[in-house]
Amino acid sequence: MIYTTFAEVYDKLMDQSLYLRWRDYVKQRVASANQPLLELAGGSGFLAVLLAQSGYQVTDLDLSDDMLTLAEEKALAADVDLTLIQGDMRDLHDLPKFPVVTCFDDSICYMPDLDAVKHVFAQVAALLPSGGDFLFDAHSLYQMDQVFPGYMYNYQSDDFAFLWNSFVGEQPHSIEHDLTFFIYDEDLDAYKPLTETHKERTYPLEDYLAALQATGFEKVEVTADFGTQPVSAKSTRWFFHAKKR
Repeated sequence: MIYTTFAEVYDKLMDQSLYLRWRDYVKQRVASANQPLLELAGGSGFLAVLLAQSGYQVTDLDLSDDMLTLAEEKALAADVDLTLIQGDMRDLHDLPKFPVVTCFDDSICYMPDLDAVKHVFAQVAALLPSGGDFLFDAHSLYQMDQVFPGYMYNYQSDDFAFLWNSFVGEQPHSIEHDLTFFIYDEDLDAYKPLTETHKERTYPLEDYLAALQATGFEKVEVTADFGTQPVSAKSTRWFFHAKKR
């Protein structure tokens, strides 16, 4: 399953400066004032801790127990309170109401099709009061169709090595990331290869806007570069701020 076996490795590889920019994007659009906030696909808690330190009452929901274990460790180290829930963002019916819901790091792009994206939007809308805020991001068409195909990245440390190769997916505007980790095994005195394939998909901007409108959202602001720039033909990531109707 995605984000289980390699949770600690993902944690080390992620550019932590991005979490500061996601935090700032939220702070600039939603006052903290001790507001409850649900972070979907919150993973290992980097952003959740930053938001908690900024005054939000954060609930971190993620599919992976391993990621949530790391989030718990971060919360203890930072001396902040986080509510941690193992769950799927396609099924939020047991959760209480939240005035703010976020979903960053292109997590919505892991949904298999537009119907699944729309279903997530509907689940979020059911949790929000009228006027509630939903903030998320997604890969742009330019990122998926022009930047990712043929992308390669290699990383090596004393503990592990990492190979990332991206290929065009089977569906329109989709990509497959082949991730291979070489984890050092002290018992074998050798590196053990482990492989995952991550599939992502995005859609024309108009499709996201139509899905939001159909599921009860209005006043949708779309920007690029963590909300600091207007959308352009070469924007790599779109940022959405929608209000519950």
